[in-house]
Amino acid sequence: MSFRGLNVLGAPLKDCSHDPVTGFMRTGCCETGPQDSGSHTVCAIMTDEFLTFSASRGNDLSTPAPRWGFPGLVAGDRWCLCARRWLEAYGAGCAPQVALDATHEKSLDIIPLAALREHAQAVEAP
Repeated sequence: MSFRGLNVLGAPLKDCSHDPVTGFMRTGCCETGPQDSGSHTVCAIMTDEFLTFSASRGNDLSTPAPRWGFPGLVAGDRWCLCARRWLEAYGAGCAPQVALDATHEKSLDIIPLAALREHAQAVEAP
């Protein structure tokens, strides 16, 4: 296993989604690097409300784009979001839940941990 960085809790970063495959590098993980100027580091669980919000801001995540191998997202899908877009949605009251264990620590350069914790996905007991 390659080292992909740490999550916002200081532990090894977990995968976000392989169905659909997400991440700036399309590895299923919200890992990042210098070429990721948008900081696609927040593992978010899509909602209809957020998808509508994102489309209203010019980023339609619901419509498939076969040319780019993008299936389009639906509520319940997990996706590596740009940290700034998540923060914008947070300010507008429609931020989606996040998987803290799959959200890269680089998100904390933009988003306060307290805000992410407010929207943390409930973890199911084993």
